[in-house]
Amino acid sequence: MNTVGNTKEYTREEVRIFKRLNSPQKIQDYVDTLLFNFEKNGDTNMSPRCVLREGKAQCFEGSLFAAAVLEFHGEKPLILDLRSSKRPWDYDHVVTVFKRFGCFGAISKTNHAVLRYREPVYRTLRELAMSYFHEYFLNKNGQKTLREYSNVIDLNTFNNIQWRTTEENLYEITEYLDTVRHHILITHEQIHNLRKADNIEIEAGKMVEYERDDF
Repeated sequence: MNTVGNTKEYTREEVRIFKRLNSPQKIQDYVDTLLFNFEKNGDTNMSPRCVLREGKAQCFEGSLFAAAVLEFHGEKPLILDLRSSKRPWDYDHVVTVFKRFGCFGAISKTNHAVLRYREPVYRTLRELAMSYFHEYFLNKNGQKTLREYSNVIDLNTFNNIQWRTTEENLYEITEYLDTVRHHILITHEQIHNLRKADNIEIEAGKMVEYERDDF
């Protein structure tokens, strides 16, 4: 097992789980079993340790967890921020980036039927980001809202705040995502020419894994 030195901070139970998740597919399968974190008591940005203990995650928390497991198996812990429009406003989305066969893929935690796992078939980060474009829309009106993608963020940058195991919320990382360089995906002309998602796409977009009243 090709584990890295800084994973010595994990507990025996954490190591047991991480060892089992020895491929991006297995990591995604595990992330899918986590309840969706609706943050009912206020915003959270939990570490991988807290995600394991609580058994739930939102997209940012899921991305950190997946990155920590990939790192445990000898890979860099990399995440990517997908930035949406502000007018109309939509949520940003964070995914974990990995590479196989010279191509990029992504592990993703979402409560919806779209914006999920991406196979490692994308030659560039832009291709990977664009794979989310057509399904990234507002259910209320079908407007497509994905606008930018960030540079890849190596979470080793945040080793000083113990991002893998801290009990504190990792607001420093989410704030950093707001400042890191992003790349524009489409032009203003293309934005004005976008067709809205149609009714059947909107209905499909309303599918969720977990209802807010489920727990």
